[in-house]
Amino acid sequence: MLSLDDLEIDVDRRAVSLAGSPVSLTAKEFDLLLCFAAHPGRVYTRAQLLDIVWGYSHEGYGHTVNSHINRLRAKIERAPGAPRFVLTVWGVGYKFRDVGDG
Repeated sequence: MLSLDDLEIDVDRRAVSLAGSPVSLTAKEFDLLLCFAAHPGRVYTRAQLLDIVWGYSHEGYGHTVNSHINRLRAKIERAPGAPRFVLTVWGVGYKFRDVGDG
């Protein structure tokens, strides 16, 4: 079980809840969230996420990562435009909030 604030991820059941309510994620959204949450604070480039989550790396597929992150944020963030969990690291990629990120 991974948790931060009111977000809980049950790795074995592949289940996510936010403030006690279940969140329905696609397989890729769950894999993306788990990649981030398992390594809070670690910054991933789009190419790294393509390789880790999708199993391939190819120039021009960064929009796939962006689209999935936008959909993931819409499901787990109270205000997707001001995310608390999946943060953008401008010019680099994305990371999951670490305890020190406030």
